[in-house]
Amino acid sequence: MRVPLNLVRHLLCVGLLLLALPLAAVELPKGILTLDGRAAPPLALKNIDGESWDIADARGHWVFVHFWGSWCGPCRREMPTIQAVFPQFDPKQLEIVLINVAESEDTVFSFLAGVAPDITPLMDSDGLAAERWQPRGLPATFFVDPEGKLRYLALGGRPWNTPAYLNFLKQLVQP
Repeated sequence: MRVPLNLVRHLLCVGLLLLALPLAAVELPKGILTLDGRAAPPLALKNIDGESWDIADARGHWVFVHFWGSWCGPCRREMPTIQAVFPQFDPKQLEIVLINVAESEDTVFSFLAGVAPDITPLMDSDGLAAERWQPRGLPATFFVDPEGKLRYLALGGRPWNTPAYLNFLKQLVQP
């Protein structure tokens, strides 16, 4: 039996559209870029309390991977907005991970105590995680989907607690 070429093309197009629907349904606020869906680079670090964290253990939910530094002006302005949204999400749906790049524990602790006391940061003390992820500047936020793929990127500071960005985050975790 021979299937008409037009039917094959039509079915292929419909299939591709259906695959794109979950990502296309998410409304992107200003400054959020869609990524190609490649696998997220390895990421295994210790937090400021010395506890290990590995992105491989985060499969099954979205991860907000945020690279920052206390010396960075946009990072300093953005951090309170991340703190504001942090309690609104169950870490089993959206895990917010802050990665400090190459600063001392004392510097990080002192800075976060005043602006994001509820979030325990990961320490990229040697800068190797940033080298693997290549954030192209700070702050940079990657969104890793439940399958461990890079889906979105925010370069520069964002007001995460404003309606457009909060709605974006809520859309990610909707079943």
